[in-house]
Amino acid sequence: MMGIALAVRVRANCTGNRVGAAIALKGRIISTGYNGTPSGMPNCDEGGCERCAHRERFPSGSGYDVCICVHAEQNALLAAARFGIPVEGAVLYTTMRPCFGCSKELLQAKVAGVRYLHGWQHPDAELQREYERIQAEFPLKVSGVAVPDPDREWAVSTARSPAPDSGHSIPGR
Repeated sequence: MMGIALAVRVRANCTGNRVGAAIALKGRIISTGYNGTPSGMPNCDEGGCERCAHRERFPSGSGYDVCICVHAEQNALLAAARFGIPVEGAVLYTTMRPCFGCSKELLQAKVAGVRYLHGWQHPDAELQREYERIQAEFPLKVSGVAVPDPDREWAVSTARSPAPDSGHSIPGR
């Protein structure tokens, strides 16, 4: 399942973290999503998002109120809703641990569990405790999955070399 999330992530065009997600119900993929701007809007790598265009003004965990990107987890939920596919009891597989907002939306949609590849924590310790509290509400828990990620440096902003990102193509592909 995580392999599908990794494959979907290739379509992500955010200049921050590039994330892919897959929702599985009873062992079958029912929906996928990747992060980027809403359909028809300029992509992040084209300057479409204020937060992505000016990352120096928005430290990790901040500026989501001006970010127009739709997160991979949100896109997976929205795609399921658009096609009338219920997600209650499903497990979400995502390449990055879901943020506060996505965690709340997944809980509200009755997704039962989350499996993630790369961790994320809030830079504010007080808010990190609240983040962990909400994620503890998933009946099938939120837990990490250990699988190789050959494109980690391309996808995870904290893993990138200091050189500026030259675009959204994956090195070696």
